[in-house]
Amino acid sequence: MPLTVGTAGHIDHGKTWLVRALTGKDTDRLPEEQRRGISIDLGYAPLELPDGRRLSVVDVPGHERFVRTMIAGATGIDLFLLVVDAQEGARPQTLEHLAVLRLLGVEHGVVAVTKADAVDEEALELALEEARELVPGTEVVAVSAKTGAGLDELRAALGRLPVVERRSDRATRMYLDRVFTLPGAGTVVTGTLWSGTIAAGDLLRLEPAGRIVRVRSVQVHDAPVEHAEAGQRVAVSLPALERSDLSRGDALVEPGHYPVSYRLDVKLTELAEVPAAVTVHAGTRAVPARLVRDGDYAQLRLRSPIVAARGDHVVLRTETTVAGGVVLDPSPPRRFDPARVGVLEHGTPEEIIRSLVDAPVSGRELQARGLLEPAELAAGLVAVRSAGEHYFSDGWVRRLREDVHRRLAERAAANPLDPGLALAALLPAEPWAPPVVNLLEVERRGAKVYLPGAAASLGERAQAASELEAKLDQEGIAKVEDRQLGAFLEERDRLRRVGDGFAVSIELYERGRALLPALDPITIASFRDALGVGRRAAQLLLERYDADGLTLRRGDVRVLRRARG
Repeated sequence: MPLTVGTAGHIDHGKTWLVRALTGKDTDRLPEEQRRGISIDLGYAPLELPDGRRLSVVDVPGHERFVRTMIAGATGIDLFLLVVDAQEGARPQTLEHLAVLRLLGVEHGVVAVTKADAVDEEALELALEEARELVPGTEVVAVSAKTGAGLDELRAALGRLPVVERRSDRATRMYLDRVFTLPGAGTVVTGTLWSGTIAAGDLLRLEPAGRIVRVRSVQVHDAPVEHAEAGQRVAVSLPALERSDLSRGDALVEPGHYPVSYRLDVKLTELAEVPAAVTVHAGTRAVPARLVRDGDYAQLRLRSPIVAARGDHVVLRTETTVAGGVVLDPSPPRRFDPARVGVLEHGTPEEIIRSLVDAPVSGRELQARGLLEPAELAAGLVAVRSAGEHYFSDGWVRRLREDVHRRLAERAAANPLDPGLALAALLPAEPWAPPVVNLLEVERRGAKVYLPGAAASLGERAQAASELEAKLDQEGIAKVEDRQLGAFLEERDRLRRVGDGFAVSIELYERGRALLPALDPITIASFRDALGVGRRAAQLLLERYDADGLTLRRGDVRVLRRARG
C-alpha cells in the first residue's frame, strides 16, 4: 500500500538534515534554500523501509512565515514525522505544526528527537520524556543526522505504523503542489494522488479551470510507471499546457466527479475563537473566505473556487492556525441551514437524500458529489420522486404544479379564446421536463398544455363575434380585425378565413364550392358571375379553394383536383 509521510516541526530542528540522512536526498533544491540554509518550499524524497516498502517523504519548511506552504505539503499525507530538537524542545512551530496535523486528521506517526549527539544522556532523556508527553501514544526515537545514530531505529518505527487505506477504486483526484517544465517532457505537475489511479493516455479535468487534459506520461519518484496508485507521490507530464496555465492548488480529477464550489458546509474543530474572516486551506490551495457559523457547524464562503469532497479536512487560519473543519457538503446551497448540515453528519441515507434533493438532479450528479457510497445512494433515492434519470422532492413538484396552474389560469383569463400555453413556455428545455408534465395535473393537447377541462370561450369577445357573424349573414364577406377571434370561430365551423384578413360565411363558401364542377374553365370572371359576388370576393374564395386542395391554378384558369383514391 503506497504511503506518504510528511515532516513537521520548528525551523532549525533538523527536518531536512534528517530526511537527507534517511534517504540520501537533499530536499532543499532551490539556490535560495541552499544559500540561506532553511527550507522555503516543499521537498520530496523516497524512503526505503527495512521490510522493503517504500514511503514517499514530503519535507516541509519550519519557519512561521511558511506555514501556508507546510499545510500544502501536509494535506494528503498519511503519516507524520514530527521533529523536535533535543536541545530546544517543543517550540511555537512545533505546536502549530502538530495542531495542523491533528486538524488534517493525520493520526499516526513517529516523533524524532534530533541532535541527540549534542546533549548529555540526562538531557536527552528529558527531551524524550517531553516528546512523549507532547504526543501521547506515539513512538519517540532519539536520532542524530550527523552521526547516524538512531536512523535504523527510526526506519523500523516508521515501518511499524499502521497502514492507512487509500481508495484506488474511487474517482481520481490529485492536488498540484509543484509545476515546472522539463526538456522533452514539457509541463510537469506533481502531487500526492489522493484517490484513484493515473496512467499515460488518461483524460483528466483540470480544476477549477474546467479544462480537459491528456496525460502523456507518469512517474513516481523519477521512475516511469504504467500507472500511479492512490497514496503515491506522482509526477504527471501535461505537454499540451503551458506552465502559466497551472498553479499550486489546482486539481486533476476524473471528469464528471468532484464539484467545484464557492461554498463548503463543514463541522468545525475549534482551537480558538474563530473570526468571520479566515483563510481556508483545502487540498494544496489557500483561499480567503467568510465564515458563517452556528455552533459546531459552519459554511465557508470562498472568494475563489476549490475542489473538495465530503470527509476532506480543511484548516482555518488568520495570523495563526485557529480551527479546522471536516467537509460535510462540498457543494451546498447558498443559504446556510445548520439543521440540514446536521442531517448530513448523522442522518440515514434516506434523510440525507431528502436534505440534498429539491429541484431535479440526476443520479450521476448526486454520485459525483460523493456524499454517499453507491449502495447508500441507491437506498436513499427511494425517499424522493423520480422521472426518467432525474430525482426531485415532493415539495418541488408541488411548487412547480402551483406555479404552472397559476400561469395557465392567468392565460385563460387574459386569452379565453386560447387558454393553453406551449410546454416550452412553462418549463425549461431540460431532460426532466417532458416526464415531469405527467405529475403536474394538466392536460396536453398537441403542443400545448391546459388546465384540466379548460375550454376556449368567447368571454368579452362575444359581442364582437355576434356582430361579425351578423355581417357575414348579410354580406357573405367581411374584414376580420381580430385574428384570434377569427381563428376561434373558424375552429368551430362558424366562418372561413380567406386572404387579406377577410372571412366569408359558411353558406357562401359552400355555395361557391358547389358551383365549381359546373364551370369550364374556372376563371375569376366566370366564378364571380356564377356566384353573384364582387371580383375581390371571388378571387379570395378561389385562393382559399386552392389552399384547401379543391382547385389547382394554371395561369389565369383553375381546374378541379381529382379526388384521391
